Amino acid sequence: MDAARSNIISKALRDIMLAARQGGGNPEANLRLKIAIERARDANVSLDSINRAIKRGTGEGEGTQLEELTYEAYGPGGTAILIKAATDNRNRTASEIRFICSKHGGRMAEVGAVSWMFEQKGIIEVDKRGMSEDDVLALAIDAGALDMTPEDDVYQVYTSPSELESVRAKLESGGAKVLSADLTMVPKTTVTLEGEDAEKMVRLLEALDEQDDVSEVHTNFDMPEEDAQSE
Repeated sequence: MDAARSNIISKALRDIMLAARQGGGNPEANLRLKIAIERARDANVSLDSINRAIKRGTGEGEGTQLEELTYEAYGPGGTAILIKAATDNRNRTASEIRFICSKHGGRMAEVGAVSWMFEQKGIIEVDKRGMSEDDVLALAIDAGALDMTPEDDVYQVYTSPSELESVRAKLESGGAKVLSADLTMVPKTTVTLEGEDAEKMVRLLEALDEQDDVSEVHTNFDMPEEDAQSE
């Protein structure tokens, strides 16, 4: 449990550093930083740690400088995987990710081999409690969202990257309880796996997520609902 929490905190702080380095230290003018700070707060990261990470990102604080990299890979059954990492040693990180992929039935891919299968979108999760699907859909359409789908306990509202913050604000002003808002890579199509291939893919994704330098993993993998419920 302690190791898992440490991993969550370190990844949250790396996200803040990278966001501040890319777009500056003001979260009101840097959406990526604003989202990263909210993630860190949700993980109960202290304010002092958040502020130190922002200063490191903008070059005001001391510490190792991180490099942001994206790796592409194929998983079992020809699935596509995008792996985003933040590292101070690209050779070590590439080697570890390559090992994880090969161990679980995957392999690294050339740059551009799978990235074209994804597109960046904003995704907003709205609490289902208190609002009907029709009400949230009407709000989302009026706010300029691209799409909405019901998922378990939330409605997922999709936006263009540039409209994420404005759609979130309009949803909240309309009475929706927004649980999260983030930028993500959405697959254009999905590949359904069953049986052994699905099990291998789940283990591969778990191993990648546990790797210290990996910050995000996106895939076009899908599985039948009955298999997903048994995991």
